Amino acid sequence: MRIEIPSNTSYRGRNSRANLPVLAIFLLLSLGVGAVGAVLSPGFSAAAAQWYASLAKPDWLVPTRWFGPVWVVLYVLMSVAAWTVWRERYHRSRKTAIFAYLLQLMLNGVWPLLFFGLRNLDAALFDIVALLIALGWTLREFAQVKAGAAWLLAPYFLWVCVATAMNLSLWKLNP
Repeated sequence: MRIEIPSNTSYRGRNSRANLPVLAIFLLLSLGVGAVGAVLSPGFSAAAAQWYASLAKPDWLVPTRWFGPVWVVLYVLMSVAAWTVWRERYHRSRKTAIFAYLLQLMLNGVWPLLFFGLRNLDAALFDIVALLIALGWTLREFAQVKAGAAWLLAPYFLWVCVATAMNLSLWKLNP
């Protein structure tokens, strides 16, 4: 049964407002996690650069100069995806999807602390595998709420797969 809504009503639909302050919060949160990781990375830390340069690396390793630009794009896409899910106010899976997003973001933020800060390849590998699992869960939850949001996370998922392979290779080559 369809309910007619008169044009003079105040109801404008579930996504009528852009809610840009929430987008700004998601951007600050994601880019803040990225900034913490960047401070610990070889691009900003001379000690991390020296340690990372001393590691045995596979030939196929992604160049270090790619990491900064790629992560900025991924953090923006992640923020827009989370904001898109957030805007679905009446979807019953929204809270679970946002929780999954925050969990994977936390795991994402812990990885540089373990890898570059503590220089613990074992713990970093454990964390990035947990991140990959949490990100898979986030993708599933986002797809249930809004398919477009899950597609926005697809490049991030692929990048984390590459980062996991890199971490595993570094772990194997540097016992």
